Amino acid sequence: MGVDGTGDGDVFALVAALRSRVAALVDARSAGDPTAGDPLRGLYVTQETARRIATGPAPGAVREAGAAQGTDAVHDTEVVRSAGAALPGIGAVLPDTGGAGRVAGLARAFGLSALDAHILLVALAPEVDRGFEVLYGYLNDDVGRRRATAGLALDLAGTDPFDPAGRDRFHPAAPLRAEGLLEVADEDRPLPGRELRVPERVVAHLLGDDGRLDAELAGKHVELLPPVVTGASSAFAARIAVAWPVSVHLRERAPGAGTGAVVAALRGAGRPVLRYRPESADAPAARALLREARLRGAAVVVEPLPPDPGPLVRALVPASVTVVLAGTGAPDPRWAPDADLLALDAPDGPTGDGDLWRRELGPLEGDFDLERAVAPYRLGDDQIRRAARSARALAAFEGTAPTLAHVRHSARLVSAPLLDSRARRIRPAVGFADLVLPQEPLELLRELTGRARDRDRVLGEWRLRTGGGRGRGVVALFAGESGTGKTLGAEVVAGELGLDLYVVDLSSVVDKYVGETEKNLERIFAEVDRTDCVLLFDEADAVFGKRSEVRSSHDRYANLESAYLLQRLEAFDGIAVLTTNLRSHIDEAFTRRLDLVVEFPFPDAALRASLWHSSLAGTPRAADVDGEIARCAEEFELAGGAIRSAAVTAGYLAAARGSAVTGADVRAGARREYRKAGRLVPDAGLPWAP
Repeated sequence: MGVDGTGDGDVFALVAALRSRVAALVDARSAGDPTAGDPLRGLYVTQETARRIATGPAPGAVREAGAAQGTDAVHDTEVVRSAGAALPGIGAVLPDTGGAGRVAGLARAFGLSALDAHILLVALAPEVDRGFEVLYGYLNDDVGRRRATAGLALDLAGTDPFDPAGRDRFHPAAPLRAEGLLEVADEDRPLPGRELRVPERVVAHLLGDDGRLDAELAGKHVELLPPVVTGASSAFAARIAVAWPVSVHLRERAPGAGTGAVVAALRGAGRPVLRYRPESADAPAARALLREARLRGAAVVVEPLPPDPGPLVRALVPASVTVVLAGTGAPDPRWAPDADLLALDAPDGPTGDGDLWRRELGPLEGDFDLERAVAPYRLGDDQIRRAARSARALAAFEGTAPTLAHVRHSARLVSAPLLDSRARRIRPAVGFADLVLPQEPLELLRELTGRARDRDRVLGEWRLRTGGGRGRGVVALFAGESGTGKTLGAEVVAGELGLDLYVVDLSSVVDKYVGETEKNLERIFAEVDRTDCVLLFDEADAVFGKRSEVRSSHDRYANLESAYLLQRLEAFDGIAVLTTNLRSHIDEAFTRRLDLVVEFPFPDAALRASLWHSSLAGTPRAADVDGEIARCAEEFELAGGAIRSAAVTAGYLAAARGSAVTGADVRAGARREYRKAGRLVPDAGLPWAP
């Protein structure tokens, strides 16, 4: 189907009418040509032919004479040039650009005049009727030139090559050539003798074949998406779909985060979509893409824009079809200074109500709330489809229907940030059951996961954070002594949300040169803004410390770094956790910008006992272990991290003997952790002390 939805019958009808027009021109020329019967005509020029051409009237004089005296007073050979409109069949050959056929539809789509459509038809005729090759060879006075020429096309239209309006139809900026509908060869010849060709893609369209994309688009990463019946689209995407034609620059948080909804809305409105993923600013490919879009009545979506997209944008905008240019950067007015390019920000809303996930995933295994499970992922429609395909494939490999683990794993892969050079990734392997904390910090950690899930509703739909360029980020501070579980808490939060945890490598961030630290931090924040993960700044006081009184240039630049961080946290859209051993070292201005402050207390004896049991839960244990754990919890004031290290030591001691963990192993591990900390061992000097 093309722009008019009709078949190819009108093309053959017009070509048949053109044949009678050509026959009339052949008769007119033969009547005044004494060499018409020469079998070698067109291979040489006789003296008689040269004399006839040289002594004939000038074209302008012929037209004036024909108008003053009538066509009977003019030589038969010149009748066509002066009164071509009187030849039979001319009314049928000049296409009706308001009709319902493919030629008329193409003329409307590309803004062609009736004369343009006639020239296109004359050039098209040999492609659908081989007899025209012989006829054109005769009319060109050269049996080797079997295509239409510019002069012949104008002759058949009843005008002349010296007519400015006729010649203008072959200008490179005129619609036929500018839109790639007509190719003019032999540029070194005078215009009347230049051959005309119609590109194969245009021929195929006029004959009713739109099955394949233009050959010029092969290998250009162009995908044709046919119209589909879809569900309700977002109001934002629907407005773009109905505002046909419109040129839009869509600024996205992440590639594909906004275009998926727009593509779905366009396809749901009955429009095919040509999706183009350019590797560079390829202007010739853009022209072929626009021609394909006009032939099909399709929209064009370019995503993401390549570096220096100016030539590409100028080739695409403005157009008589909808063109959507998508990228994460702001549009540059210099790309298309004279075009009406509508600049819009893609809405950064939630993933949705889960309908698209359900449609793409199909039947699920396990009892879990899909909407809550996918809420932390800020994915566009295309990203959701990729994640769902990956989840289905992974589930099929394991022989099950998609589970919560499959969904989370695939979503993490689609939304993984590019932070490996500046942060260390931790794939969470713990949950709230692995945390041993008092009730208050546990409740705050659960609240933190809830904020991450529900921020789009609370901050977006309910508008509880508006103005000032504030982002929708969630930032928390975990404060407490070393080993009290701050990093483990961040890992639990990430695992509960189904996200990866990225621990910032401060050695790759802090730089001795002025301004470089801020640049490194900006790269990290920008990447986390557009993807989904939990970012951990361990020992955050190294970069989020208090501002000091300016006594030297070093103090001034250190304060500038803090000022940058204060501003950046306001606009942050991701999830970040800061940890510190000394909360008093964190600037109070940062504290105001934090969503939560979670205090990790040093464990008391009861919590220490729970930590011992949790750390040794998977080991074989002797009967005396429980009693020894109770005594060690009372005697050794160790934090959770030290208790875990002590439990590991006990495990190695038991493994070396090839037996279960004993009470002596537990006490030995506790003593070694005390010595590592430089503290006095409670039972040192006792007979049983190692």
